[in-house]
Amino acid sequence: MWIERSPSPSRRARRRQAVGFLIEAAQIHNSRPLMLKSLKSLADHVIRDQHFTRRDFSEAEVTFLQVLNFEIGNANNVFMCLEELYFQFREVAKVGEHLNFEACLDVMDLLYEEDTSILHCSPCSLAAAVLVASYLITVPKQRWEFPILSWVKFLTACEEEEIMELIKYLLKHVFGPVLVERGTS
Repeated sequence: MWIERSPSPSRRARRRQAVGFLIEAAQIHNSRPLMLKSLKSLADHVIRDQHFTRRDFSEAEVTFLQVLNFEIGNANNVFMCLEELYFQFREVAKVGEHLNFEACLDVMDLLYEEDTSILHCSPCSLAAAVLVASYLITVPKQRWEFPILSWVKFLTACEEEEIMELIKYLLKHVFGPVLVERGTS
């Protein structure tokens, strides 16, 4: 006769925590919610015994992503929003020719060097802020004729205050060391 033991309280707590992490990860990556059947099939497929190797973990990761139908390219991420805004800006405004996409990517790279809570805001508002900050950095001041802040606010439907705070943070992050050096000399 098969008698199923109930899991220990610490094991239940770990399971609950793992499910919480999975739900949070699904929300961050804008993927569909997890179904219990998919997790059950994943567990049946991956967990065979109690001894795990690195290979088992890497196979489990691949299987997990397959069960979730996770594709990196389908998420609404900052890069995709930035790219879309950049190409639309080049079509709409003549001054868009002066905006350098490489500068936008450099600003994003600088931003991701620091682990900060600013990265957890909406991808569209962060992309809008990166575009505006790059515009301010690369386009000569004499050519600032286009109302770029109003334009990105209209396109992204983000709050102007949120975009402004992000722009201030980005510019301070980019020019902070230079301004500090100038102030001390």
